[in-house]
Amino acid sequence: MAAGTAGVVLGGPPALWDFGSTIDIIKTIPQDLFAELCGQIVQYLRCQIPGVNTVELCQRFQTAGIEIVASDLAKVVNVVSSVFSTAAKNKLSSEELSTRLGSTVGTLPKHALQVIRHVWNEQGNTIIGSEDANNIGMVGQLIDFQWKLGMAVGSDSCRSLKCPYVTMAVKVADASGRVMSKSFEMTIPQFQHFYSQFKEMASVLETV
Repeated sequence: MAAGTAGVVLGGPPALWDFGSTIDIIKTIPQDLFAELCGQIVQYLRCQIPGVNTVELCQRFQTAGIEIVASDLAKVVNVVSSVFSTAAKNKLSSEELSTRLGSTVGTLPKHALQVIRHVWNEQGNTIIGSEDANNIGMVGQLIDFQWKLGMAVGSDSCRSLKCPYVTMAVKVADASGRVMSKSFEMTIPQFQHFYSQFKEMASVLETV
Protein backbone atom coordinates (compact mmCIF):
# COMPACT_ATOMS: atom_id res chain seq x y z
CA MET A 1 0.00 0.00 0.00
CA ALA A 2 1.34 3.43 -0.89
CA ALA A 3 2.74 5.54 1.91
CA GLY A 4 0.52 8.35 3.08
CA THR A 5 -2.76 6.52 2.59
CA ALA A 6 -4.92 4.60 5.00
CA GLY A 7 -6.50 1.33 4.01
CA VAL A 8 -8.80 -1.06 5.79
CA VAL A 9 -10.32 -4.38 4.78
CA LEU A 10 -13.84 -4.65 6.12
CA GLY A 11 -15.53 -7.74 7.47
CA GLY A 12 -14.03 -10.61 9.44
CA PRO A 13 -11.49 -9.88 12.16
CA PRO A 14 -10.42 -6.28 12.90
CA ALA A 15 -8.45 -4.98 9.93
CA LEU A 16 -5.24 -2.97 10.05
CA TRP A 17 -4.88 0.66 9.06
CA ASP A 18 -1.59 1.45 7.38
CA PHE A 19 -0.57 5.01 8.20
CA GLY A 20 2.64 4.72 6.19
CA SER A 21 4.94 7.72 6.29
CA THR A 22 2.30 9.87 7.98
CA ILE A 23 3.36 8.38 11.34
CA ASP A 24 6.52 10.49 11.34
CA ILE A 25 4.57 13.59 10.31
CA ILE A 26 1.92 13.12 13.01
CA LYS A 27 4.64 12.78 15.65
CA THR A 28 5.72 16.37 14.96
CA ILE A 29 2.21 17.81 15.51
CA PRO A 30 1.38 18.82 19.11
CA GLN A 31 -1.79 17.42 20.64
CA ASP A 32 -3.75 20.70 20.57
CA LEU A 33 -3.02 21.34 16.89
CA PHE A 34 -3.77 17.73 15.98
CA ALA A 35 -7.09 18.03 17.81
CA GLU A 36 -7.87 21.17 15.81
CA LEU A 37 -7.09 19.34 12.58
CA CYS A 38 -9.31 16.40 13.58
CA GLY A 39 -12.07 18.83 14.48
CA GLN A 40 -12.01 20.36 11.00
CA ILE A 41 -12.08 16.91 9.42
CA VAL A 42 -15.16 16.00 11.47
CA GLN A 43 -16.83 19.26 10.42
CA TYR A 44 -16.14 18.37 6.79
CA LEU A 45 -17.54 14.86 7.19
CA ARG A 46 -20.66 16.38 8.76
CA CYS A 47 -20.91 18.75 5.76
CA GLN A 48 -20.53 21.78 8.02
CA ILE A 49 -17.56 23.15 6.05
CA PRO A 50 -16.65 22.57 2.38
CA GLY A 51 -13.17 21.26 3.11
CA VAL A 52 -10.01 21.37 5.22
CA ASN A 53 -7.76 24.26 4.21
CA THR A 54 -4.35 22.62 4.56
CA VAL A 55 -2.49 25.70 3.32
CA GLU A 56 -4.04 27.88 6.02
CA LEU A 57 -3.50 25.23 8.69
CA CYS A 58 0.10 24.79 7.56
CA GLN A 59 0.73 28.51 8.02
CA ARG A 60 -0.72 28.36 11.53
CA PHE A 61 1.39 25.33 12.38
CA GLN A 62 4.53 27.06 11.11
CA THR A 63 3.68 30.15 13.15
CA ALA A 64 3.52 27.87 16.19
CA GLY A 65 7.05 26.67 15.38
CA ILE A 66 6.10 23.38 13.72
CA GLU A 67 8.21 22.62 10.65
CA ILE A 68 5.72 21.14 8.21
CA VAL A 69 4.77 21.68 4.57
CA ALA A 70 1.27 21.70 3.11
CA SER A 71 1.81 18.48 1.14
CA ASP A 72 2.73 16.58 4.33
CA LEU A 73 -0.23 18.03 6.19
CA ALA A 74 -2.46 16.94 3.30
CA LYS A 75 -1.27 13.35 3.82
CA VAL A 76 -2.35 13.54 7.46
CA VAL A 77 -5.76 14.92 6.44
CA ASN A 78 -6.17 12.06 3.97
CA VAL A 79 -5.31 9.33 6.45
CA VAL A 80 -7.41 10.70 9.33
CA SER A 81 -10.36 11.35 6.99
CA SER A 82 -10.12 7.73 5.87
CA VAL A 83 -10.19 6.53 9.48
CA PHE A 84 -13.26 8.59 10.41
CA SER A 85 -15.19 7.95 7.19
CA THR A 86 -14.51 4.19 7.36
CA ALA A 87 -15.54 4.11 11.01
CA ALA A 88 -18.74 5.99 10.12
CA LYS A 89 -19.66 3.76 7.19
CA ASN A 90 -19.19 0.66 9.35
CA LYS A 91 -20.80 2.25 12.43
CA LEU A 92 -17.86 1.38 14.66
CA SER A 93 -18.20 1.96 18.36
CA SER A 94 -15.48 3.76 20.30
CA GLU A 95 -14.22 0.41 21.56
CA GLU A 96 -14.11 -1.10 18.05
CA LEU A 97 -12.27 1.92 16.66
CA SER A 98 -9.80 1.82 19.55
CA THR A 99 -9.14 -1.86 18.89
CA ARG A 100 -8.42 -1.26 15.23
CA LEU A 101 -6.27 1.78 15.95
CA GLY A 102 -4.33 -0.28 18.46
CA SER A 103 -3.58 -2.78 15.70
CA THR A 104 -2.39 -0.23 13.16
CA VAL A 105 0.52 -0.97 10.88
CA GLY A 106 3.12 1.24 12.55
CA THR A 107 2.78 2.94 15.88
CA LEU A 108 0.69 6.07 16.20
CA PRO A 109 1.98 8.46 18.88
CA LYS A 110 0.03 8.29 22.11
CA HIS A 111 -1.27 11.85 21.86
CA ALA A 112 -2.72 11.15 18.38
CA LEU A 113 -4.46 7.99 19.56
CA GLN A 114 -5.98 9.89 22.48
CA VAL A 115 -7.26 12.68 20.23
CA ILE A 116 -8.79 10.33 17.63
CA ARG A 117 -10.49 8.23 20.31
CA HIS A 118 -11.78 11.31 22.11
CA VAL A 119 -13.11 12.95 18.93
CA TRP A 120 -14.84 9.74 17.85
CA ASN A 121 -16.31 9.16 21.30
CA GLU A 122 -17.67 12.71 21.39
CA GLN A 123 -18.77 13.18 17.78
CA GLY A 124 -18.71 9.79 16.07
CA ASN A 125 -22.47 9.33 16.36
CA THR A 126 -23.09 12.63 14.57
CA ILE A 127 -21.04 11.44 11.58
CA ILE A 128 -22.72 8.02 11.55
CA GLY A 129 -26.12 9.70 11.72
CA SER A 130 -25.37 12.06 8.83
CA GLU A 131 -27.36 11.39 5.65
CA ASP A 132 -24.16 11.95 3.67
CA ALA A 133 -21.99 9.60 5.78
CA ASN A 134 -22.03 6.88 3.13
CA ASN A 135 -21.26 9.26 0.29
CA ILE A 136 -18.77 11.61 1.89
CA GLY A 137 -15.21 11.08 0.75
CA MET A 138 -16.27 9.59 -2.58
CA VAL A 139 -16.44 12.85 -4.56
CA GLY A 140 -15.04 16.32 -4.19
CA GLN A 141 -16.84 19.64 -3.93
CA LEU A 142 -16.63 22.94 -5.77
CA ILE A 143 -16.11 25.72 -3.21
CA ASP A 144 -15.46 28.83 -5.29
CA PHE A 145 -15.47 29.73 -8.98
CA GLN A 146 -14.09 32.95 -10.51
CA TRP A 147 -13.19 34.22 -13.96
CA LYS A 148 -11.69 37.28 -15.58
CA LEU A 149 -11.18 38.49 -19.15
CA GLY A 150 -7.65 39.25 -20.34
CA MET A 151 -5.68 40.06 -23.46
CA ALA A 152 -3.03 37.61 -24.64
CA VAL A 153 0.50 38.86 -25.21
CA GLY A 154 1.48 35.56 -26.77
CA SER A 155 -0.05 32.10 -26.85
CA ASP A 156 0.19 28.89 -28.87
CA SER A 157 -3.59 28.97 -29.30
CA CYS A 158 -3.69 32.56 -30.55
CA ARG A 159 -2.50 33.45 -34.05
CA SER A 160 -1.95 37.10 -33.20
CA LEU A 161 -1.27 39.29 -30.21
CA LYS A 162 -4.03 41.06 -28.29
CA CYS A 163 -6.25 38.00 -28.58
CA PRO A 164 -8.81 37.92 -25.74
CA TYR A 165 -8.85 34.98 -23.34
CA VAL A 166 -10.58 34.00 -20.11
CA THR A 167 -8.73 32.98 -16.95
CA MET A 168 -10.66 30.56 -14.75
CA ALA A 169 -9.87 30.10 -11.05
CA VAL A 170 -11.60 27.36 -9.07
CA LYS A 171 -11.25 26.28 -5.46
CA VAL A 172 -12.22 22.68 -4.76
CA ALA A 173 -12.16 20.23 -1.86
CA ASP A 174 -10.96 16.79 -2.86
CA ALA A 175 -12.44 13.53 -1.64
CA SER A 176 -10.70 13.79 1.74
CA GLY A 177 -11.70 17.42 2.27
CA ARG A 178 -8.34 18.95 1.39
CA VAL A 179 -8.88 22.37 -0.23
CA MET A 180 -6.97 23.08 -3.44
CA SER A 181 -6.93 25.97 -5.91
CA LYS A 182 -6.66 25.45 -9.66
CA SER A 183 -6.43 27.95 -12.51
CA PHE A 184 -6.46 27.63 -16.30
CA GLU A 185 -6.99 29.71 -19.43
CA MET A 186 -9.45 29.33 -22.28
CA THR A 187 -9.94 31.02 -25.61
CA ILE A 188 -13.25 32.80 -26.18
CA PRO A 189 -14.69 29.89 -28.24
CA GLN A 190 -13.64 27.45 -25.50
CA PHE A 191 -15.25 29.64 -22.86
CA GLN A 192 -18.46 29.92 -24.90
CA HIS A 193 -18.62 26.12 -25.15
CA PHE A 194 -17.92 25.88 -21.41
CA TYR A 195 -20.71 28.36 -20.70
CA SER A 196 -23.19 26.47 -22.90
CA GLN A 197 -22.48 23.27 -20.96
CA PHE A 198 -23.13 25.00 -17.64
CA LYS A 199 -26.31 26.53 -19.02
CA GLU A 200 -27.48 23.08 -20.10
CA MET A 201 -26.74 21.67 -16.63
CA ALA A 202 -28.68 24.53 -15.03
CA SER A 203 -31.68 23.75 -17.23
CA VAL A 204 -31.57 20.10 -16.23
CA LEU A 205 -31.32 20.96 -12.54
CA GLU A 206 -34.41 23.14 -12.79
CA THR A 207 -36.41 20.07 -13.78
CA VAL A 208 -35.27 18.01 -10.77
